[in-house]
Amino acid sequence: MTGEPKPAPVVRVRDLSVVFPGDPPVVALERIGLDIAEGEFISLIGPSGCGKTTLLRVIADLEQASSGQVTVNGMSPHDARLNRAYGYVFQAPALFPWRTVLGNVMLPLQVHGVPRAQGLATAREHLQRVGLQDFEGKYPWQLSGGMQQRVSIARALGFEPKLLMMDEPFGALDEITRDRLNEQLLRLWERERRTVVFVTHSIPEAVFLSSRIVVMSPRPGRITEIIDSTLPADRTLDIRETPEFIHIAHRVRVALHDAHAQD
Repeated sequence: MTGEPKPAPVVRVRDLSVVFPGDPPVVALERIGLDIAEGEFISLIGPSGCGKTTLLRVIADLEQASSGQVTVNGMSPHDARLNRAYGYVFQAPALFPWRTVLGNVMLPLQVHGVPRAQGLATAREHLQRVGLQDFEGKYPWQLSGGMQQRVSIARALGFEPKLLMMDEPFGALDEITRDRLNEQLLRLWERERRTVVFVTHSIPEAVFLSSRIVVMSPRPGRITEIIDSTLPADRTLDIRETPEFIHIAHRVRVALHDAHAQD
């Protein structure tokens, strides 16, 4: 008896290379291959300049491939963007200072012609999901850095995307705020099981959040190892003190070291 066919990956990357023109040209990514299944939390980790953000931006149609193929839900990145198939959270919150929290979250809905009443309801629902329902009338300058980034996450969730891409969203925050947002993001992922692709430089962050950790080499960026997490889904920050967490973190650290050594 044969099993059911495996569902197509949400993101499929085949033999992807990105070369930036120059003298000499810069090879940012070289022959990347990666499948991301529905409901996975994937972290991309590697040294600065290894192409983590470039890979994310190609998937999001913010950067063009030089060769190879990328599909998102079976579509080209361009078609996926037009179909609002994903949400994207940048390194900096990129909020408009003259718009309230609610106004910032509503903006992409307004741009795409969502009726005002529907947009208000959707924006308020997502602010509640990130714990900012009491701050909708505040302006970005009245919020902490962590709260601003939560507004960005609420904005990215506005179209109910099945795929959420996050480019090192907590890198500029202090450690206590970062830990708190890591826990909140993990709870959100547990509840809704969106597919998440997350860029980070932090080994503890990658291990805590991920179902799989993709280790990349220094430029030209290549995938050198993919490490599966054996941690339970309902983990808390205390798990970072356990032998299993320490073991996975050690595997990631060794993989990063080996990737440097092969360069």
